[in-house]
Formats: sequence, C-alpha cells, structure tokens
Amino acid sequence: MSQGGFDFVANGPRMLGRRLFGASAIVFAVVSLLWHDSSMWQELLPLSAPFGTIAGWVLFIAQLAGGIAMLIPRTASRASLVLGAVYGLSVLSCVGSIVAAPRDPGGYINGFEQLAIFCGTLAVYAATERDAARAIVLGRAARLGLGACALSFAWAQIIYLQYTASLVPAWLPPNQVFWTNLTTVAFALAAVAMLIDRQARLAMRLLAAMTALFAVLVWIPLIAAHPAALSNWSEIGENDLIAAAAWLVAGAARA
Repeated sequence: MSQGGFDFVANGPRMLGRRLFGASAIVFAVVSLLWHDSSMWQELLPLSAPFGTIAGWVLFIAQLAGGIAMLIPRTASRASLVLGAVYGLSVLSCVGSIVAAPRDPGGYINGFEQLAIFCGTLAVYAATERDAARAIVLGRAARLGLGACALSFAWAQIIYLQYTASLVPAWLPPNQVFWTNLTTVAFALAAVAMLIDRQARLAMRLLAAMTALFAVLVWIPLIAAHPAALSNWSEIGENDLIAAAAWLVAGAARA
C-alpha cells in the first residue's frame, strides 16, 4: 500500500474519522437487525417475501462486518468496498422510491443521506488507491457528491422547518427557529464551497463538526431519555456516519 494511503487509514485525525465511520456502521447495522421498521428495511418492502428479508439480513450482516473491518487499518480498503456496495444499493433503492412517488420529499432526503454515507466509503477507497490520478478523480467525485448532499440537507430543513426546530434543545438561546435557520444556511454555504471547490476542505471539516454536534445536543439526550427507542439509536448511527463521511472526504481531498 502506498505511503499516503496507509497514513490515511492508520494515522492522525483521519484515523478518528475512519473509526467513527466504522463504529457508526456497526451501530446502524445492529439497530437495523433488531428493528425491522427502520428506513433501510422499508426500502426492501418492494421485494416479495422471503427475498426482502433475506436481502435485508445479507445487507446488514455485510454492513456489520464492513464496520468492524473499517476499524482495522489493514482492512479499511476492503471494508470501503463492502460498505460502498451496501450504501450504493441503498441509494439505488431510494431512486426506486423517488420514481414511484416523485412528489414525496422523503425519497429524495433518504437518498441523499445514503449518498453522503456512500461518499465516505469512496473517500476511504480513494485515499488507499495506488494510482494517484485515479485517487484524485475518486476524491473529486466524493467531494461533488457530498456537496450535492449538503444542498439537499439545507432543502430538507426548509421543507421540515417545524420538525427540525423541535429537535433543537429548548434551552439554547435565542430560540429553536434561529438555530434551525443558521444550520440551514451553514449547509447551503458548505454545499456551495464543495461544489465550486473554494475552501472545500474547510467547509467539509466544519460540516463534519456541525453534524457531530447534532449527535451531542439532539440524539444523545433523546437516547438518555428514551434508551429503548431504537429509532433514536438508528438516527444517531446515521448522523455519525454522515459526520464521519464529511471528515473522510475532507481528508481525501487534494489541496
């Protein structure tokens, strides 16, 4: 493995992103195996029985194995292929939902969330790629994909303004709507920076930090209040996957 690739998965702050990504994939897989009403199970409903159930078990066990392998530097590249296949298939299933109900924003939102996670796997693979030219192309694709996802996150918060505001801790001054609007603008600005490649790495770092902060301020308190609610565990797993993906794509970006 090339020096740069091995450093990416084994050393420094990038290792933290890879570990968070792997741990979050494990959490998300375990919750999905326990909770058959999760969004990824719902995406398998069009498959007739028993194929949907079989496909679900295969995907979530692969996700669990990929998450564990992502924690190990020497297997991170192979883990990115396994997890990339899982999240790539999830993106494709969301495309099917969009085609079936093009006016429903939920399909688009779920699709871009899965695409953001897929970009994280692409970043890990790009950083371990021996061919420098190919690594640059893959890193650029991950950046552009994540930029499109950040734009969709801003749009989603506008569409679901009241719901998003309800998740903001009420004790944060000045009010919940202020922070919802501020994070919406932050998503939009990060998207523009990534899409036009101006201060893109900084934008991705800040995006990762902001998304990780959502876990601390929103999902951890909800889990503490309702530890048996698997939906909250699923949300924090997906949230942290996106945060780690943004950190990883920033690490794979070329200056």
